[in-house]
Amino acid sequence: MVEDCIFCKIVAKEAPASVLFEDDRVLAFMDILPINPGHLLVIPKEHLPELEDLDEELAGYLFKIALRLEKALRRSGLPVEGVNLFLADGEVAFQEVFHTHLHVIPRLKGDSFKITAAWSVSPTREELDRVAGQIRDAVKLLPG
Repeated sequence: MVEDCIFCKIVAKEAPASVLFEDDRVLAFMDILPINPGHLLVIPKEHLPELEDLDEELAGYLFKIALRLEKALRRSGLPVEGVNLFLADGEVAFQEVFHTHLHVIPRLKGDSFKITAAWSVSPTREELDRVAGQIRDAVKLLPG
């Protein structure tokens, strides 16, 4: 547990949370600043600040629980017209609590959640192939 991490405090039952799901690896609870009713977070119980700190098995499990809860949201009677799964990794990506967490956000037409970008970059096929090659080369360096 990291002393100043609110999510670690929630895991340790030292801070309140409206818990939806808990097992030995993950905890899911309601977001205290929800975009819409039903907005929830799924976190690893272990303090893992960045996405790259998770192993692939735990990352997959986090996503599996998020999918299960997304299905439950749609069957809950809450208004749900769509769902976003959102994970911010790093301050520049809007991460505010540095304990990996996956948002499950029920969406409604006209709600306040927006992702904006210029969407104006149009790389050439050659540039896309070059970048893909860089990433392929980096994958070869990863363990496993």
